[in-house]
Amino acid sequence: LVPILTGLDVSTTLLFAGLGTLLFHLITGGIVPAFLGSSFAFLGGYATIAPMIDGQPNKEMLPYACFGVACAGLVYVILSALFKAFGAKKVMRFFPPIVTGPIIIAIGLILSSSAINNCEANWLVAVVAIVVVIACNMWGKGMIKIIPILIGVLTSYVVSMIVDPASRAVVAQKVSEAAWIGIPVHKEATVFGLLSGNFDSGMLVTACVTIVPLAIATMMEHVGDICAISSTVGKNYIVEPGLNRTLMGDGLATTLASLFGAPANTTYGENTGVLALSKVYDPRVIRLAALFAIILSFCPKFAALVTAMPTATIGGVSMILYGMISAVGVRNVVENRVDFTNTRNVIIAALILVL
Repeated sequence: LVPILTGLDVSTTLLFAGLGTLLFHLITGGIVPAFLGSSFAFLGGYATIAPMIDGQPNKEMLPYACFGVACAGLVYVILSALFKAFGAKKVMRFFPPIVTGPIIIAIGLILSSSAINNCEANWLVAVVAIVVVIACNMWGKGMIKIIPILIGVLTSYVVSMIVDPASRAVVAQKVSEAAWIGIPVHKEATVFGLLSGNFDSGMLVTACVTIVPLAIATMMEHVGDICAISSTVGKNYIVEPGLNRTLMGDGLATTLASLFGAPANTTYGENTGVLALSKVYDPRVIRLAALFAIILSFCPKFAALVTAMPTATIGGVSMILYGMISAVGVRNVVENRVDFTNTRNVIIAALILVL
């Protein structure tokens, strides 16, 4: 959805999701089961600097937006150095369970409206995805229980092709027109493309001023994601490999992706929902997924298939994933026995959830 909404390329997004994930695992010692996907948090920045024109990408301004996001990624590196200098414990005093729990809950709830909006495209198709995921997760055996999301997507996709002729026509056209093999990086959206022509230095400054502050919000989201993954897996990734390394991995992956015209990367709260559903926490599985993403990025037909995926299918699966994120936040609060008879705790949670 992020490349579709920003005008960036789906194949490039896949390539740098895979490369960014591998870079993150390299920097963090390969122990955190996190897959880096495209961040929704920067959509406002892209829309401000490079708004879509009649539904078409703003090719002239996209490189400037990508430059701003690349600089935002470097802010992660600066905060990473602060964690290294002062230690995670001192910094994490500002992120007790009464803070991190509601933040994790909010991550899921913030995304929930987009899930509902997507479901409204065709509730039948969305409900099929939801029911199949739940059925596979609760009653499935063996591999079926391990891949409920994939089965839900495929089943809902097929149902949509059967019941919705319009969706069927869109998929057929997009896939038939796409080539089997292609280069995933398109020069017009890369920051390097600015070097080949006359660029507006003032616009570069504007992009930075507009987009870099968004890193403050996404860094806090990163902390919440790592806390959520830690809570789900039962290992403290705040201590080992440490927030300094996870932040650096996330930030450098974002900068790398943006330089080549891909959306900003993030440790992705949805990843936590997949972990919670599948119970598969092995980081090697995540790295295998990264390799699949890289390989598939060179297949425009696959990108077309993703682009043409029914909106309701995305909505149905997202409804479960976003809910799982929030549920992990509730679990974080419960397991740490946060005292809600304490007025101070109630006020903190209330402000976080409302804001």
